[in-house]
Amino acid sequence: MIALLDYDSGNIRSVEKALLKVGAAVRRVRTAEGMVGASGVVLPGVGAFDDCMNALHRQELTEGVCQWIAERRPFLGICVGYQALFERSDEFNSCARGLGIFKGPVIRFQSPPEGPQLKIPQIGWNQIEIDQPDCPLYRGISNKSWFYFVHSFHPQPADSSVIATRTEYGGQFASSVWRDTVFATQFHPEKSQENGLKLLRNFVEIAEAHTAALPPQII
Repeated sequence: MIALLDYDSGNIRSVEKALLKVGAAVRRVRTAEGMVGASGVVLPGVGAFDDCMNALHRQELTEGVCQWIAERRPFLGICVGYQALFERSDEFNSCARGLGIFKGPVIRFQSPPEGPQLKIPQIGWNQIEIDQPDCPLYRGISNKSWFYFVHSFHPQPADSSVIATRTEYGGQFASSVWRDTVFATQFHPEKSQENGLKLLRNFVEIAEAHTAALPPQII
């Protein structure tokens, strides 16, 4: 069962439908207690960084998420759910602290000094370049595959070794990260058709395999 964190994010229904389509059992949860018994946790996101963090704090989900990750259980962050894993954001003079799972800030796209002005936000399809071919989230997904993005900000990981994929938009940025059982994407797999469904199916399989390997008393 996948625990889908429900903090009134605008796209939770589309993420839920995509997970159901790839065969996952899904439970929407609004408290840390709701994560108990799950094989994996998904944190979706649309909107502002501060709104996401404030809602997680209000529902007392931040400690539960950090504990889940500390226990090395499968976790997937999407869009703002990806950005929330970092320390802070430059968005709208943000005051909220991120979860700090990864070191580094979330920064705004900047147009390069030379060349045309970037359209910000980036809205639409773009390609990924896979940095870590052994990342299980991308099993069966080709390099240069297309995914759907909607964002004006992106994380800037302090540790480049966690970068799973890069994408070109006025320069390269980290479009996803991976460390141990933590995965996160700036793009929206639930809006990315077959490639996105394949990625979500991979995550569900990672979560199921991880749970199957745990002693019963730990599940």
